[in-house]
Amino acid sequence: MTVMLGCIADDFTGATDLAGMLVEAGMRTVQMIGVPTTPLPDDVDAIVIALKSRTSPVETAVADSVAALNYLREAGCSQFYFKYCSTFDSTDKGNIGPVTDMLMEELGTKFTIACPAFPENKRTIYKGHLFVEDVLLSESGMRYHPLTPMSDSNLVQVLQRQSKHTVGLIDWNIVNAGGQAIRDRMQRLQADGINIAVVDAISNKDLLEISEACVDLPLITAGSGLATGITKNLRGVGVLPHQSAKQDLPLTTGKRAIICGSCSQATQAQLNDALARGTPGYFIDPVLLADGSAVVEDALAWAAPRLLDGPVVIYATAPSNRVKRFQDQLGRERAGALVEQALARIAQGLVKLGVTQLVVAGGETSGAVVSALAIKGLRIGPQIDPGVPWTVSLGDNPISLALKSGNFGSVDFFYKAWSLLNE
Repeated sequence: MTVMLGCIADDFTGATDLAGMLVEAGMRTVQMIGVPTTPLPDDVDAIVIALKSRTSPVETAVADSVAALNYLREAGCSQFYFKYCSTFDSTDKGNIGPVTDMLMEELGTKFTIACPAFPENKRTIYKGHLFVEDVLLSESGMRYHPLTPMSDSNLVQVLQRQSKHTVGLIDWNIVNAGGQAIRDRMQRLQADGINIAVVDAISNKDLLEISEACVDLPLITAGSGLATGITKNLRGVGVLPHQSAKQDLPLTTGKRAIICGSCSQATQAQLNDALARGTPGYFIDPVLLADGSAVVEDALAWAAPRLLDGPVVIYATAPSNRVKRFQDQLGRERAGALVEQALARIAQGLVKLGVTQLVVAGGETSGAVVSALAIKGLRIGPQIDPGVPWTVSLGDNPISLALKSGNFGSVDFFYKAWSLLNE
């Protein structure tokens, strides 16, 4: 097996996002949950290892990422990609900076880039500042994220607080001048002792120029937006044939359900759309969980008869002010852990009730659900919306899964997901 690209993603929905982009761009890709312990298919161009390291302690995130890197090196990967969220989800302590530092050290490289831009999903970078839609990251709904509130839009500043390396900027004027100008700027930055460069990007054209300039970098750190350009590079140098990598997924017939843990504004709108269309919904109250009430059992008892008539949605999604009240009452970490554990147990119960088609909203929730269901790998299928494909679990008793980052997807995402799966 010759694998060209080895990817490490810091959460499960981000891994699926990247894997879907690679498949769309023509790379035969497999996504593994955690560092693999079983043989991989022979016909693979890229491996994406999904970790749950975005919000884990820094030491754990670094150790897990190095273990993934070691596996990918042994698999023969020639270039490595550290994938994080397009909204740069992290804290002042990490984990993006510390993981990048350690990956650079392990690979013996003195320079890399940081570019979470994903213009197709309206995440752009200008003068080092990250925008969501038309507002700065710090003015977007991400400032209320319960685990990684992003209150600073200046990515150079954010990353500098996390990294031991010196962080610089390649601004849009350089990017707009093309790949050679970007390479020249990289060389000047390295001569000035700068090891990591945040790179502006406001369009897909910019991403193609950036990825072309990075063709020789051992390590790239980015969102999923650069993936298309990476495949173009590999095809341009003749190591990746012109091919379609889209896979027809095995048909799963069974009951359908949605689990919502994200409290992002996008997921709130999607949940409201599903409820308005008549999808039965059940709210998971963290306060009742903390009181020891039989919330999981009650939710499953509620769902069982309704699953016979179509999809149901079980959700902990709530407006930011309500989430803050829960956090103030229970503590941020305890509230998050209670909800994750409950939704994971509910996912197990739904599968026992015959659910084989499952949509999960939220990166942390997706990680908890996939772990609870003991899923080791995913076959990647068609995209529902940019960055969110349908997948099917590997192994016996396959389950169709759509793992959605909280911020991704159109308002009618859940409706479109079922429509696409049933085509």
